[in-house]
Amino acid sequence: MNTDTLRKYAELVVKKGINLQDKQQLLINSPIECAEFARLIAEEAYKAGAINVIVDYNDEELALIKYNKAPMESFEREPKHAVLSREQLIKEKTAFISISARDPELLSGVDPNKISTLAKTANRAMKDVSAAMMSNEVQWCVVSIPTKGWARKVFPDLSEADAVENLWDSIFSIVRADKESPIEAWNEHLEKLKNRKDYLNEKNFKYLYYKSEGTDLTVELPEGHLWLSGEENSKYGINFVANIPTEEVFTLPKRDGVNGYVTSKKPLNYGGNLIDNFKLTLKDGKIVDFTAEKGEEILKGLLDTDEGARYLGEVALVGYNSPISNSGLIFFNTLFDENASCHFAFGKAYPTCLKDGDNMSEEELIKNGANDSLTHVDFMVGSEELEIIGETADGEKIPVFKNGDWVI
Repeated sequence: MNTDTLRKYAELVVKKGINLQDKQQLLINSPIECAEFARLIAEEAYKAGAINVIVDYNDEELALIKYNKAPMESFEREPKHAVLSREQLIKEKTAFISISARDPELLSGVDPNKISTLAKTANRAMKDVSAAMMSNEVQWCVVSIPTKGWARKVFPDLSEADAVENLWDSIFSIVRADKESPIEAWNEHLEKLKNRKDYLNEKNFKYLYYKSEGTDLTVELPEGHLWLSGEENSKYGINFVANIPTEEVFTLPKRDGVNGYVTSKKPLNYGGNLIDNFKLTLKDGKIVDFTAEKGEEILKGLLDTDEGARYLGEVALVGYNSPISNSGLIFFNTLFDENASCHFAFGKAYPTCLKDGDNMSEEELIKNGANDSLTHVDFMVGSEELEIIGETADGEKIPVFKNGDWVI
């Protein structure tokens, strides 16, 4: 791992990811195994003028101990201290960085009921916090670096040391940290995504038709929907990039306007467990049937989070000819895999994907076609044979994707 490139990566996350402002506070949520990178981010944040950097570490092995040893009632207890802390930080206009890196197989032997119960409890407790983040009240950014367990899963035939090194190389390339000026490279990349976003907003499609092996789906888009791309704006007018990497242009579907069936094309790492080769059947927006070759009980727990979890909240377009897809790797990490493939999300829609949605109440959002839920989980459906046709309000049909990639 090249330490100079690592520092460039940390600088990119601070200056382009969250676009930290002078005298602004920063929270870093990090696995304990990623402490070195968290410290580098903190150093770059102070260089950029941070007033304070708070690091909240989590430990996967401790989480596994809890799953294996704690009573069920432990998973039903709301983490009120964490909620109050996050709510106060948002009031203080704190920026948030999350380092997303976990062992995809860590919880493979854990009781699925414990996993789904804890997810429901945490999502319920953090509902207002999640709503504030999804409405871009403050800047936030999700990034990742290798951990040993994750690297072993991606490169099972290599030694642990070689697997970690290979994952470092892949990530540095994908996030453009290996460029002479990563920030300039990101400016060029974001401009390309913006051009596609602008085209889709100009066309204002009413329907998208998806077809590929295992998928035949009609997606209606609500009136007033907005396509967004990599760079967004916070409530206070600060530009930021929510995901590094990002290759997507996204919006929301009409809650009751999705019909047909869709098949996943990459494994979904949900709560430390893998869900793979699953198929969903939807009628009037609702998932009315599902199957999965692996993790079906985990998928059922996700869909049973609440009523809204059985509806879709996001439609995201990603060209098959993208850096992550071209790597030929399955990362078993949604941050990377979703940016190699067109995807949808179970659950809550981003209010910012509706005109004036960030100023609407929950009731107004639902009335205008947005889905609401305690959860928001992306899953990948894009492949090299995927075709997407867009239909305008006056019935004109325009190819958007062919052979898995952008036509526009």
